Amino acid sequence: MRILKDHPLRYDLSNELHARPSPEISGAGQVIYFAISADDGPDAARNKLEELLDKYGETRPSGEANHYYGSLGRHKLKWEMHSEFATYTLFIDGHGEVGDDKGFDGNPMQNFPEDWRASVKGGIITSAHVRVEMEQTEADVEQRVDGEIRNWFVGSSLAAAYTLDRNVVVAGDFRIDESGNIRFAVIGVGEVSVRRMGRIVQRLLEIETYKTMAMLTLPVARNVFAKAGPLDAQLSKIMEQMTNRTEDPAPMLEQLLDVSAEIEVLSSTSAFRFGAGRAYRALVDQRISVLREQRINDRQLFSEFMMRRFDPAMRTCKAAERRLDGLSKQAARASELLGTRVNVATTEQNRQLLESMNKRAALQMRLQETVEGLSVVAVSYYAVNLLVYLTGPLAKVYAVEKTYLAAAFVPPVMLAVWLLVRRIKARVGGDE
Repeated sequence: MRILKDHPLRYDLSNELHARPSPEISGAGQVIYFAISADDGPDAARNKLEELLDKYGETRPSGEANHYYGSLGRHKLKWEMHSEFATYTLFIDGHGEVGDDKGFDGNPMQNFPEDWRASVKGGIITSAHVRVEMEQTEADVEQRVDGEIRNWFVGSSLAAAYTLDRNVVVAGDFRIDESGNIRFAVIGVGEVSVRRMGRIVQRLLEIETYKTMAMLTLPVARNVFAKAGPLDAQLSKIMEQMTNRTEDPAPMLEQLLDVSAEIEVLSSTSAFRFGAGRAYRALVDQRISVLREQRINDRQLFSEFMMRRFDPAMRTCKAAERRLDGLSKQAARASELLGTRVNVATTEQNRQLLESMNKRAALQMRLQETVEGLSVVAVSYYAVNLLVYLTGPLAKVYAVEKTYLAAAFVPPVMLAVWLLVRRIKARVGGDE
């Protein structure tokens, strides 16, 4: 029986689907999270993780792992490597110094060694401080949302909602607090499984991260709009010049090439960011939809917050991408039109050149025929003289004058020379 051969990546791809399980949160506590740009590549990000684990004597992940979940001293650490950033999530049991009466007071980053934090080269994309509470009733949670919890956030930006069949309440304002973190509150209503609570916290952190990554497209969009205006004006000017048929197309073509090059550079440098922005926005929408939000105390939902604050920025990015695409197509059409005009002008020049060449060829033909006639006369003249000299002795014997003798030779000699010239011409021309 023949044994089938596995694809080299079969097991790796299968295991990837199970490689990043959601964390388990079994009780009240805190979650400290931050995402760092991986400008130096994944190897440098793994080295920083290994340095952190070494400080606590923890086991390093094996090989070129893109994820880690294990102990960090008394706490649990989850690390993930993404295409553009690496994330650190620290799970702390209990509120510690951050008591119920203090909300989010304190600097949660102190849970990471100071010298390690100072050595991190990547910039923080986002960081979050999540407060987790368990086993409260709906009445208690609703009362706290309009009281204590509201004071933890900026009221105008506060979004709060029941999630997952009213099993958990989430709240946040997506504002950076005094410690440099985004605050979230996650409160269990009744009994909540440890995996469900972990998934909700994970989704909140992903919403914040992907939202921030998508917002990185906004400066690119603004730069596109700033440069698109002058480029559009130059294209319009070139198109207007093209309507004047007396204008020389060469300078216009050079200007159009310069504008097209600028558009292509702008397009190539922003294409990745626009594509990534679309992908991150889709992830934000997907993570919010799986929360299955329900309104609490007339507070705005997370989806409504995104619709009012996040979606306009994304629409701006989309509009900038369309504007850039439109400029590229406009430049392509202008190049095609100008190229057509140049081709027409070139065709006309070629036609005139061919006519001139035809005239010259006809003139050369006439000159050649004239030369051929003169050649026949000249050759015949010399041939007749030779024959006269050759037959001179016979002319004396028969008393024939040279003049009559020469006159007799002229017709046949000229005919023979003419036929010879035609034969040579025919051979040279390939007729024979």
